[in-house]
Amino acid sequence: MKKLTQFLCWCLFCTAASLTTASEKPNIVFILVDDMGYSDIGCYGGEIHTPNLDKLAANGLRFTRMHNTAKCFPSRATLLTGLYFQEEASNYDKYLNAVTLGELLKPAGYRTLASGKHHSRESLYDRGFDRYFGLLDGATNHFNPGEPRPGEPKPAQKSTGRWWAIDGEIYKPYTPEDKNFYSTDIYTKVAIDYLEEYKGEDKPFFLYLSYTAPHSPLQAWPEDIAKYKGVYDQGYVPIQKARAEKMKALGLMDEDEHYIEIASEAWEMLTPEQRPIEARRMEVYAAMIDRVDQKIGELVQKLKDLGEYENTIIMFASDNGSEGVFNEKKTNKRTVDDGAPLEMLGSMEYYGFLGRKWATVSNTPLQKHKLSSRQGGICSPFIVHWPKGLTTGRGAMNETYLGHFIDVMPTLVEITGAVYPTEHNGSPVLPMSGESFLPQLRGSNELRTTPIFWQYGSGKAVWERSWKAVYDGEWMLFNMDDDPNESFNLAASNPELLDGLVTKWTDWMASTYVGSKQGSGKGKKKKKKSQNQ
Repeated sequence: MKKLTQFLCWCLFCTAASLTTASEKPNIVFILVDDMGYSDIGCYGGEIHTPNLDKLAANGLRFTRMHNTAKCFPSRATLLTGLYFQEEASNYDKYLNAVTLGELLKPAGYRTLASGKHHSRESLYDRGFDRYFGLLDGATNHFNPGEPRPGEPKPAQKSTGRWWAIDGEIYKPYTPEDKNFYSTDIYTKVAIDYLEEYKGEDKPFFLYLSYTAPHSPLQAWPEDIAKYKGVYDQGYVPIQKARAEKMKALGLMDEDEHYIEIASEAWEMLTPEQRPIEARRMEVYAAMIDRVDQKIGELVQKLKDLGEYENTIIMFASDNGSEGVFNEKKTNKRTVDDGAPLEMLGSMEYYGFLGRKWATVSNTPLQKHKLSSRQGGICSPFIVHWPKGLTTGRGAMNETYLGHFIDVMPTLVEITGAVYPTEHNGSPVLPMSGESFLPQLRGSNELRTTPIFWQYGSGKAVWERSWKAVYDGEWMLFNMDDDPNESFNLAASNPELLDGLVTKWTDWMASTYVGSKQGSGKGKKKKKKSQNQ
């Protein structure tokens, strides 16, 4: 029986390898959302209306252990380069020691297209993408990222002027003339226009569609907000409990799985005036995700209209967990908290945040939020849909593979036959950090044997096989097979195991470009990295 299993696995790998020599390579669409929690969309337990994503999941594969980096720009750097962002010497301006997915796939015969948030001063047009439209900053007003337009109020902004790119042109600020501009809508329109422009080409395409939603400011179209009127009036606890029960029904949680529940007092302590404001926050947030799903539906329909749907890989993920920061911006000297109209929250005039309690609901059942190396900061919903390529069965779920954004590039290398370079523009390129999850797309339950690492701000973590060591004020230890929601710290009873994992994290960090510059940890830079100093 074991030999038969090995033979069948070999056949699957041979089938995968044949993709690299086939005349019709698959198209690739990677869809990324910003600051969305683990359980927000329907197929991961949420009450938010996401029929298009749910359909992709019902006909594709869901991962429950795919991870980002807990923060927007390092997640994008890692996703686009296949390297930990600490390794590539990445900063806000550029990626060093690395190639992007555009630079990888373009020489492999792909038309490379990008629309949406990049979060770097370097336009993707200059990093291997034939076309790029989008935001080079971290956040912006969704209705108007630039200066006030005639007849309209001043748009709420995190700071004056946001960097923007249209192919090789850089704008600061970018003020769209169209008063119906909304980030989710325009990113999708540009992506669909690209597909129409290049239809009929004798080459596959790679489309990177990176939404800013549901990142703050909380802003959405009134008709989308209206769908959720009254849904959140009962507060945090009923929504969190409903999500947990739905996750159990979907097989995403065990019946007796422990997680931190929000206390009912959290809602009861709010004044009668505060509760409608809190409910409104979640209504707007849900509306933003709803809009993303609507636009994904339009993109899927375009793929079908072009006859490209069956042979297109669609991947969907979030760049980090829901944001637990609460730092409301006063605009026009008024906020809904001091008596301005409730409808202001959700409009172009107001820079609203979700807040910590709703972010906890959004991340159900995981601990903490964006910026944390706990699961609520780093674990992403991850859907792969590929009618011609998946052999896992419709609606399958992989609960065992420990994945990370560093794995996307090696997976696409294996699928497409693209050649990963050793140098780019005369400079050495570091070897990819991740491993291909193509076997998992073919139905394998093979486990990862190498550890994966995290570091952002004060957050640190390393996960190897069943065990995760995470720094959250102190080093803690969790058995993730028995306790996937990090509820029981086992550090005191397993000090040697914890010390071993912390040493691996310290050595890894010291080996990276960022770690060596910070003098963090012990160990010396690896030779492959010192070549790029």
